Amino acid sequence: MLANCGIYIMHTDKLTVNIAPKAGFGYDIFIGSGISSKIKEFLKEKTSANKFLVVTNETIYRLYKNSVDFGENADFVILKDGEEHKNFESLQIIINAAIEHKLERRDCFVAFGGGVIGDITGFAAAVYLRGVDFVQIPTTLLAQVDSSVGGKVAINHEKGKNLIGAFYQPKFVLADTDFLKTLDMRQLKTGLGEVLKYAFIEKSCACPLNYRFFDFLHAHKSEIFELKPSVMAGLINICCTLKASVVAQDEREKGLRAILNFGHTFAHAIETLTNYKRFTHGEAVAAGIKMAMRLGLEEKTVDEDYVRAADELIAKYGLDIALPAFDSAEFIEAMTLDKKADNSKIRFIVPDGDFLVKMVSDVPREKILRVLE
Repeated sequence: MLANCGIYIMHTDKLTVNIAPKAGFGYDIFIGSGISSKIKEFLKEKTSANKFLVVTNETIYRLYKNSVDFGENADFVILKDGEEHKNFESLQIIINAAIEHKLERRDCFVAFGGGVIGDITGFAAAVYLRGVDFVQIPTTLLAQVDSSVGGKVAINHEKGKNLIGAFYQPKFVLADTDFLKTLDMRQLKTGLGEVLKYAFIEKSCACPLNYRFFDFLHAHKSEIFELKPSVMAGLINICCTLKASVVAQDEREKGLRAILNFGHTFAHAIETLTNYKRFTHGEAVAAGIKMAMRLGLEEKTVDEDYVRAADELIAKYGLDIALPAFDSAEFIEAMTLDKKADNSKIRFIVPDGDFLVKMVSDVPREKILRVLE
């Protein structure tokens, strides 16, 4: 049991995501150290597949090809590393491999990698034979705390991030904290960019538990950077529980789920305008959170003390990045093309008090310009 800063988490190796109103539909998230050694058993028990198509990237395959066993009925697709490869070309490579290996509707895709691999594998599973099962085995912190859970799957378009996708839930998620040991510092921090988001939206997640996650992050910074297994399991548990609470009530982002995009409208524009190469997703999210906080100041939904506290937490985790001087008109255009836009109006998630957020639209252009400046 973790017992710091008012946070109490009973030890568990499993969470369940129940999707309403799909009676009886749910899937499990398994969290722990060393559990990837039983992937073959998980696949056999949790799916009805005869064949598995494991989609990964060059880095993950090199690291784990001799230590992670998917069984004798598994074939591999190895994609190039990087967000820039979450595209039609990689999607076609996956589909071609599935056809070549004669995967049938009862068979299963396995996403073995970070958020890019999870997103594109899930989308391929959603469209192949009108839908086959897929499993998420996330290897990065960002994927373990966020992108592997909730069923958002997609590829990018040159005009915007995740513009082509679907809502398609995995059969299960297996998050082994041991995978995090191979991350370099920048990749660890990019996951932490998504982690910090949950600290600012916690009270809006409609979760019956009060974690005081903001305090947890302040108290456990050194143990998080040391990847202490019990603390990392607790951190992943908190983030997944908060997200599962939201997704269970709003799978397709008709309302509540939009809060999970806190900082992301700005972040996706940053990524688009830098061709997904200059900043990692988590770095862009951290910058987007700071911009959303300042929009909250413009909207008078928060005070300067709270914005300062947010800035301090972001800086504490080494995510206070310097952005280039963007053209304001191009930045606003990129946000208008964001998939969350409605009737060509940019929808923002802004802070609405401590650890609360809300959606706003029809924000006057001059307010947005002041934030961008």
